[in-house]
Amino acid sequence: MNARLEVPRAVLAALPGELAARQSGFVVTGGLHAAALFDAAGRVQAVAEDVGRHNAVDKVVGRMLRAGRLPLSASVLFVSGRASFEIVQKAFLAGVPVVGAVSAPTSLAIELADATGLTLAGFVRGGACNVYTHASRIV
Repeated sequence: MNARLEVPRAVLAALPGELAARQSGFVVTGGLHAAALFDAAGRVQAVAEDVGRHNAVDKVVGRMLRAGRLPLSASVLFVSGRASFEIVQKAFLAGVPVVGAVSAPTSLAIELADATGLTLAGFVRGGACNVYTHASRIV
């Protein structure tokens, strides 16, 4: 994991709005999840929507793989739903050091993030968040 990546708390707090602004499918259907990769300054690198939040993560990571951009050691993965074990696992395997979610992480996600050195933040909304693991990357 990239121990040197630092994400300002204000940037993390802005990600839900940045993601929502790019969810055109959700606006129409009200039923799609989204995932996005951002850099530490909050600039979007890739966004995808899908009925399943895991599929949205697969799409953004897959786009970066096809572009030859892995590992994603300077990226933040942000998801519109819960942060599950599988999402943390995919982030770790892609080299993403920070995962944020608008909702709660599962207990298994927290355990895996802690064990792999990944920073995991949940309930990122309304300008606040809970950082569950490796909080030193959030400055």
